[in-house]
Amino acid sequence: MRLIVVALTLSALSAQAPAYRAALEKYRHDRLEELTAPNGWLAVRGLFWLHDGDNAAGSDLSSEIRLPALAPKRLGVFTLKDRAVSFTADPAAAVTSAGKPVTTLTLDPRGGEQSAIVAAGVSLFMIRRGEKVGLRMLDPDSPQRRGFAGLKYFPVTAAYHVQAAFTPYDKPKQVPVPNVLGQLVSMESPGYVEFKIKGQAYRLEPVYETSRREDLFFIFKDLTSKTDTYEGGRFLHTPLPQNGVVDLDFNRAYNPPCAFTEFATCPLPTKENQLDVRIPAGERRFHLPK
Repeated sequence: MRLIVVALTLSALSAQAPAYRAALEKYRHDRLEELTAPNGWLAVRGLFWLHDGDNAAGSDLSSEIRLPALAPKRLGVFTLKDRAVSFTADPAAAVTSAGKPVTTLTLDPRGGEQSAIVAAGVSLFMIRRGEKVGLRMLDPDSPQRRGFAGLKYFPVTAAYHVQAAFTPYDKPKQVPVPNVLGQLVSMESPGYVEFKIKGQAYRLEPVYETSRREDLFFIFKDLTSKTDTYEGGRFLHTPLPQNGVVDLDFNRAYNPPCAFTEFATCPLPTKENQLDVRIPAGERRFHLPK
């Protein structure tokens, strides 16, 4: 199949400048709002993998699940049995879930923050990653959120906004995607895209991030990761293909959650999505406050 790629020229970008720039600025504004929200990634302050049986939580030094000092010394006990998690509050702790006081609760892994255990502003909710079961902790007063100084971007460049040719697979392909935990997670890919940067052809394989299949999710890495962008790679969402073409705008490439917290479980680029080219577009490397 002949590769058909149309790269936007600087003049084309200039002609679209008001609408394009406005859309890009809104995207970046929304991204910043999400990142800095009280429940955003900058508020993630802990990830505790549970062992079978009882796991004591609280700010007391002896707690297996160690919470910030403002939390109760003894929050309660999380019990893991058959990959299900139940919680029993300490009699002296004021604990809520979904805004209502609780003394016992079975956590719902599908509920996320909506079924979280909350005390003194700190939230704990259940996650599953393969055979691992854990609790993620949110603290709006985290040092990362308080010390956040904003995002940095490369200059917006038309050369990195391309129309990529999309080739669908005969049927969706299951792709084993690695993550930072050393696991391989099967994700569904509908096909691949081909495009050119400075006359050289490249290929990327997107996946669907969710079962809703609302857009294409690219997990990729390029040579800027050595110095200028997050070393583990970056993410990019695009609209679904239209007439065999994907609007691939690397000016919208962004850092994964792992760039902002050590308590995320990010997917990593497959070998096929590690490009031998610099793509100086989108978000630059983020440095956590010390």
